[in-house]
Amino acid sequence: MVPLIGIEEEYLVVDPRTRHVAPRAAEVLAATTGMLDVVHEITRFQVEARTPPSTDLSELGSQLRAVRKEVAGAARSCGLAVVASGIPVLGDVASPPLTDETRYLRGRVLYRALQDEITICALHVHVDVPDREHAVYVGNHLRPWLPTLIALAANSPFFAGRDTGYASWRVISWGRWPVSGAPPYFPSYADYELAVRALGESGALMDPKTVYWDTRPSPSLPTVEIRVADVPLDVSDSLTLIGLVRALVVTALAAVRRGDLGLPVSSEVLRAAYWRAARDGLLGDSLDVRHGTLVPAPVMAGRLLEHVRPALAEAGDLAFVQEGLDRLLRQGSGAMRQRRVHARGNDLAEVVDDLIEATVA
Repeated sequence: MVPLIGIEEEYLVVDPRTRHVAPRAAEVLAATTGMLDVVHEITRFQVEARTPPSTDLSELGSQLRAVRKEVAGAARSCGLAVVASGIPVLGDVASPPLTDETRYLRGRVLYRALQDEITICALHVHVDVPDREHAVYVGNHLRPWLPTLIALAANSPFFAGRDTGYASWRVISWGRWPVSGAPPYFPSYADYELAVRALGESGALMDPKTVYWDTRPSPSLPTVEIRVADVPLDVSDSLTLIGLVRALVVTALAAVRRGDLGLPVSSEVLRAAYWRAARDGLLGDSLDVRHGTLVPAPVMAGRLLEHVRPALAEAGDLAFVQEGLDRLLRQGSGAMRQRRVHARGNDLAEVVDDLIEATVA
C-alpha cells in the first residue's frame, strides 16, 4: 500500500522594489481566498502553505502549484511578492519580528540570540507510518541519506546581502539549535522516549513541537516528518524530493518489518557529512557515511535512487522521479541557479527578481 503524503512549504515575503524581506506576512494571509491552507510562521517575514494528504505525486504537484499561485497573487495585491528561498537574500533580519503568538514569544525568552537567524524556509514531508515507534526506526534508516537530500535541495547560498560560501546556509544556521539536524540513532523506542524526556528536563524543549530533528515522529499523527530540505525553487524539484523521501520511508518500513533497525552511523560522522553537503551541494564530493568514503555528489544521488528503486517502482513513481532527478542533476540546484544569476551582474537584486519569477513558474 502506498502511504499518504502531506506537504508543507515555507516562503518569504519580499518588497519587490527594495527586494528585501518585508514583515508583512499578515497582509498576505489576509488577502488569500481561504480556499487553500496558508498560515503564518514564526516570523512576520514568512508564510507557510500546506497540502491535503494524497498518495499521488501529480496531484500534489497541482496542489503546490495552486498554492504558490494563490500566495503570489495575494502578495501582489498588497504590492508584495513571495520567494521560495531557504533564507533571505536581502534585508535586515537580525532579531526578526515574531508573529504575535504566545508560543513564539516564549521561544524568544528561551532561545535568545538563536532566533536572530530563525527566518528560514524548508520543505516538510509527512509520510504515514503505523505508529511513533515505526517513525523512530524509519529515522534510523533515513540518517545515512539525509546529507544527499541536503545537497539536492540546497537553495540558500546568499544571506542578508552576503555570499555565505555555502550551498545551504539554512542547514548550517539551523544546526546551531539544541535539538536540530540529524536525529541520534535509537536502538529502541524506549531510548527515544528517555532522550526526549531528558531534553525536556534540560530546558532545550519548549514543547514536543520543538523536537526539531530532521526526521521526527509527529506529536499528534501517525506520520514521520522529514524536514531536512531547503524549500526548493520550483515545484518540479519539490516533487522529485517528495518522491524520493516517500520511497525512503517505504524502504525503511520494509526493513523494520524484517527486524532491521538501521545502520548506527556515528553522529559525528553524520555531522561532518551534513557540513560537506551544505557547503558544496551538488558541485563537490559527498561523504557516503555507510562506508566513510568521498564520492561525487551526483554519484551519491545515483546511489540513493538505486536504494529506493523498488519502492519507487511499486508506487508507480520510478519514471517520474528518475526524470526529475536527471533534470535536477543536469540543471543544478536552486543554489546553483542563484549563483548563476548573481554571476551575470554581481547584483543580489537580480537574484531576488529571478526568485520571484521562478517561484510561480
